[in-house]
Order: sequence, then C-alpha cells, then structure tokens
Amino acid sequence: MTVYIDPPSWPGHGRMWSHLVSDVSYDELHLFAAELGMPLRAFERDHYDVPSHRYADAVAAGAVEIGSKELVRRLTQAGLRRPKGRPAPPAAH
Repeated sequence: MTVYIDPPSWPGHGRMWSHLVSDVSYDELHLFAAELGMPLRAFERDHYDVPSHRYADAVAAGAVEIGSKELVRRLTQAGLRRPKGRPAPPAAH
C-alpha cells in the first residue's frame, strides 16, 4: 500500500493542511485514512484533508512525502483525479 502526502501548505479554518492521496485506488486511500483515525468528512472528491498536526502521524504510518505538484501528477496519471464539479466516488468506510 502506498499513499502520498504533500506538505501542510494549504491554509483553511485557522490552520494549515496537507492532502493525502492514493495512486492505486480510493479503497486503498479510505483504508489508510481509517487506520489513521481520519473522519470520513475529511475526504474531499479525491483526497483527504490532513491538518498539519496530523502530518507526522500520516508519515509515520507510511505515507510518502512528495510535493504538491507531484501529488497532483500522480493522482491524475492514475485516473483518480476528481476536479471540482465532478462527483466523488462513494466512500468505503
């Protein structure tokens, strides 16, 4: 299982956020997020929003650190990118 996380550089709600993605499947992503204890409400279209204080937890659990542009490239290349306005797949957990 390989999931990827970008640095916490996205501001929102008074904190910084990272994106957690899979380049294999949404099932893999949901499983990893569930094991981290991430709430399903953190899933947005094709990624989980991860608050900066949980970044180290995700990396310790096995998420691979990559830059934001590389994260989007891998997600797009895998056919898992869901731009705004395109419905998200159903969540597994």
